[in-house]
Amino acid sequence: MVATTANRSTRAVTLARFSLVSAAIGCGASAITRAVPAPVPDSTAMKPPVVAPPAAVQRAIEAASTDSVTQTRFRNVNFHVAPGVVLEIAFLRGQMVSKTKGGPVLFDDKQSFVIHIDTALVALDTTSLDHLMNEHVFAYHGAPLRRLSFGTTGDQLIQRGVLHKVIDIPFQITATVGIMPNGEIRLHPTSVRIGSLNGGGLMHALGITLSSLLDLRGAKGIRVEKNDLLLDPEQVLPPPAIAGRVTAVRVESGRLVQTFGSADGGRTASRKRVADLTPPDTAAPNYMYFHNGTLRFGKLFMVRADMQIIDLRPATSFDFSIDRYNEQLVAGYSKNQPNMSLEVFMPDLSSVDSGRKVAAHP
Repeated sequence: MVATTANRSTRAVTLARFSLVSAAIGCGASAITRAVPAPVPDSTAMKPPVVAPPAAVQRAIEAASTDSVTQTRFRNVNFHVAPGVVLEIAFLRGQMVSKTKGGPVLFDDKQSFVIHIDTALVALDTTSLDHLMNEHVFAYHGAPLRRLSFGTTGDQLIQRGVLHKVIDIPFQITATVGIMPNGEIRLHPTSVRIGSLNGGGLMHALGITLSSLLDLRGAKGIRVEKNDLLLDPEQVLPPPAIAGRVTAVRVESGRLVQTFGSADGGRTASRKRVADLTPPDTAAPNYMYFHNGTLRFGKLFMVRADMQIIDLRPATSFDFSIDRYNEQLVAGYSKNQPNMSLEVFMPDLSSVDSGRKVAAHP
């Protein structure tokens, strides 16, 4: 009798660790994993009423669901946060935390969680900067800067656009990049062209600065101080929100490259940092790994999460969209592991868009 009770308890905890929960009564979860099919009703016999899960299972689910922190590790991921805005993540170690105390991390609501970055190396190319500034930062009525486009020259960033001051005035600013003591990214002009004029010389002669020309109170994550533009890395991006300190920034190979924490992935950081996290498949070159906490995607809940999303075409970085993850999920496949963890194999977003066939389940 004692052995039977222990076995039941063990099975209950195992069921609670990875459970499919229906979002509507009578609906089976659309699944990354394979759910056990419901029994076919027998019209010739009366069936017993459906009973609630065993108390031990319910308690384990509730206990696991109170942990809203999911440890994360990304490697070689092009993370689409909005159409045209791609974070090129060489590596990232951090945590995903629900904004609701005790709530799960909801993949279907990217505004519901925050990615707390401990260490990372993240780049944005000039195309992503174009979309970010035009469609997010300055996407409001009366914005003073419009039709922005970016380029690079050596280790400097070039910003072109239109300054709206009664009439539209074309401008070009070439700037060095650096980090302020508070972690803001500083764009310091080395050259300013206003129309065909030397804007820097003209502004100096007139005793005016960019701060007197630009009202950025409606902009997201950017402010102006004298002639410097200051970007807040935690506020300038669209959801999901990020929290983390940028310790270095540079222009390299046509990209704005940001270092969070230390450049070597935190191995030499003097400050206290989160523990290292090793994914189940250490041979995978491109992946996203989620450990602990509770995840929800679609109708699926995963408690005490242990899931690694692996690139099906590892020759290039993993192209992943938080907004369109389900399309990538449908085009891929998953494998349950003996330790109850899950490996999900996804094609790149570009493969989904092109309709290219992906490798069949091995």
